[in-house]
Amino acid sequence: MSGNTFGRVFRLTTFGESHGPGLGGVVDGCPAGIALDEDVIQHELDRRKPGQGLGTTSRSESDRVRILSGVYQGRTTGTSIGFSIPNEDQRSRDYGRLETVYRPGHADFTYQAKYGIRDHRGGGRSSGRETVCRVAGGAIAGALLATMGIAVTAYTVELGGIAAGSVDMEAAANRPFFAANRDVVPLWEERIKAVRDASDTLGGVVEIVARGVPAGLGEPVLDKLDARLAFALMGVGAIKGVEIGSGFQAARMLGSENNDPILAQGFASNNAGGILGGISTGQTVLIRASVKPIPSIAKPQTTIDTQGREQELRIGGRHDICAIPRIVPVLKAMVCLTLADMLLLQRMQQHP
Repeated sequence: MSGNTFGRVFRLTTFGESHGPGLGGVVDGCPAGIALDEDVIQHELDRRKPGQGLGTTSRSESDRVRILSGVYQGRTTGTSIGFSIPNEDQRSRDYGRLETVYRPGHADFTYQAKYGIRDHRGGGRSSGRETVCRVAGGAIAGALLATMGIAVTAYTVELGGIAAGSVDMEAAANRPFFAANRDVVPLWEERIKAVRDASDTLGGVVEIVARGVPAGLGEPVLDKLDARLAFALMGVGAIKGVEIGSGFQAARMLGSENNDPILAQGFASNNAGGILGGISTGQTVLIRASVKPIPSIAKPQTTIDTQGREQELRIGGRHDICAIPRIVPVLKAMVCLTLADMLLLQRMQQHP
């Protein structure tokens, strides 16, 4: 398997499976002198771990991170930062029948087609459990961004087809579902309960904003900043769509409506989402990601086994009803990793 490393200057390489002994990663390219300890990483991991709210799995993982290298006396040394996170609550017996059956909506069929072998216990490397490493790497990237005055925030603007309406991003981190406003939380809770009782699952939309991003990040042809951000977010298993700025709404607008006028004091609007020609404008970078429903459902589904015979499948075990809220810190992490990489790349080629 290739494709386990993200980034070119600030690089995260991850390893591990859902039901193995643990997961971990190595961050290369982080400058020396950045304040970092396990608590900085743990703060972000705690936002992702199971057991938060109505719609999450009952799998119990502390997600306790251990830094193995690259940090001394609370500061990065400039060398590789290694970290590990143990698995503590695997229940592989829940997946016994799935060894010879492909789950609809999962990567079972495609992994078998590609490798001729697959770890059926929780999906192995294709499991959402893998994203714990991205959050850890993103926390390290976030520590670097903070030294440059860049702050990344992520919150939920839609769940189960119910939009949040107005956005109060400052308090979102302390609300259930990382909700964009408090008034929608009871509606989302009722939606989760109804769908859970119907043995089904939900999707949603997450918005990520990056403030303090300087103008000039991004390579203007094949490595645009918006292209790298889309690549980063689409690399998360549950994401099926990404918008920058006005996104798909731009297709319904006139050019005179979509263009952002430039005034002496700055841009008058931000339909471009803080990126023009693939390069950051210095405005807030605004991104939305579409999260598909969790494919593990207790309803009967038609599938085939490894011999091509049709089967009816009901998936048991412990699963989220919705990837939100646990996916929200994952998406924040991927934006942090992208911006850290682009910043260091820009620093390397900065004009005098």
